[in-house]
Amino acid sequence: MPHGRGRRSLRQSIDWPLVICYLLLVIIGWLNIYAASHASEAAGILDFATRSGKQFVWILSGVFLAIVILFVFNPRLWEVIAFPSYLIVFLLLVAVIFVGAEIKGSHSWFSLGPVSFQPAEVSKITTALLLSAIMSRQGFNLGNKKDLILAAAIVLVPMLTIVAEKETGSALVYVGFLFVFYREGLSGWFLVAAALAIAIFIITLTVSPFASLLMLLVVVSLCFSANTGNIKRWILRDLPLLVLLAFLPRIWAAAGGEEPSGLWARLQPSHVLLMLIAITTLWYSIRGYKAKSLPHWVAVFTLLAGMAMTYSTEFIFNDILQDHQRKRIEVLLGLMEDPSGVGYNVHQSMIAIGSGGFVGKGFLQGTQTTYGFVPEQSTDFIFCTVGEEWGFIGCLFVILIYAFMIARIILDAEECRDRFTRIYGYCVASIIFMHLFINVGMTIGLMPVIGIPLPLLSYGGSSLWAFTILIFIFLALYKDESKYF
Repeated sequence: MPHGRGRRSLRQSIDWPLVICYLLLVIIGWLNIYAASHASEAAGILDFATRSGKQFVWILSGVFLAIVILFVFNPRLWEVIAFPSYLIVFLLLVAVIFVGAEIKGSHSWFSLGPVSFQPAEVSKITTALLLSAIMSRQGFNLGNKKDLILAAAIVLVPMLTIVAEKETGSALVYVGFLFVFYREGLSGWFLVAAALAIAIFIITLTVSPFASLLMLLVVVSLCFSANTGNIKRWILRDLPLLVLLAFLPRIWAAAGGEEPSGLWARLQPSHVLLMLIAITTLWYSIRGYKAKSLPHWVAVFTLLAGMAMTYSTEFIFNDILQDHQRKRIEVLLGLMEDPSGVGYNVHQSMIAIGSGGFVGKGFLQGTQTTYGFVPEQSTDFIFCTVGEEWGFIGCLFVILIYAFMIARIILDAEECRDRFTRIYGYCVASIIFMHLFINVGMTIGLMPVIGIPLPLLSYGGSSLWAFTILIFIFLALYKDESKYF
């Protein structure tokens, strides 16, 4: 028997603080859904024709579902059905592109009479289950290329399919699985690479390709020197050259005069920097081949990928993103002002949150909320209702509940000896974190508006059920193992 201890009681084996967090969030969500819709629907909180009434039904059915998962199903069932459920949901993701209803520009919903169902919500659960099942196999190692490619494919297949549905927000949540990979042995340099890709995209749009290429060269040379123990040489030799390169556009402009012609008219500073990076890449390649050095090859790959990212940013922005997504990113990055257009939601959301002050205006007293100034306030922008009516204290309280929930899941996962349970726990924590980070960032103007619900608070049965299943599968797995702690 594990740990050499007796069997624990049912009450002791369930993580009740986590259950309480779940109940608190759904109740807070229900109250705020009523606050956001009571003026327009003019009915009681339990009127089943209103959003708050419908959400109450979803909450009751969600609690029933949680009880079934926790006490009826065998917890080991989830590992067994991981692959077939993943395959079924993937087929639904593909099918919804062709036969799904178009809602706000995306084909991601099945409409079944009065009920709508979004496969992308369930896909997060099946991806987490299959990823946990594969990564918990004997001998699985992310250091092995085949294992890494398999794990990456499990995440990328539904993610790219959801992108094809034009549901960018839901697809972005899958980036959170990088934290799971990192916990299971993936090098932290992959996280650095992901951050670098985002930085290149933003800097290319907001400044110039030259600035992106310069940043790429600085980051790669610094990381390479840190990894090989040559920081002092980088400071004395590379840093002065990089500082000099930063002034290249001014030097170039001065040398070309006011009306450059010939070579100066055709070439740009970014072209010169690109040639310098190409030479650096060639040098790393030669040294890596001769010395059989992995850091050299990592530097080569990063430089090539960074250059490709820099010169594909314009294509991605103009040809892949939809028009409303481009405008939202432009507003977020300060490239355009549009407080009455695509920036309207965020502008009104920030007014609502700011007007709440420290303690808020009180339940049902928010003017922005009551008079419907913020579109989608009971769904994507539910957090601004909290901000206006409950103030800074209310926002802090809600965020602390989420933080406690995420931390609790991670601590529970680390207690488990079963690798499947541990990995699944990290998947759950990562998904909740990404939703929280994106949604709250969206409502306060730090993230583009990409239409993603706040877990357990936002109105909607698909989202509520999906998070209920996600969380209570972990609680069931943890209960099964913690009986013997």
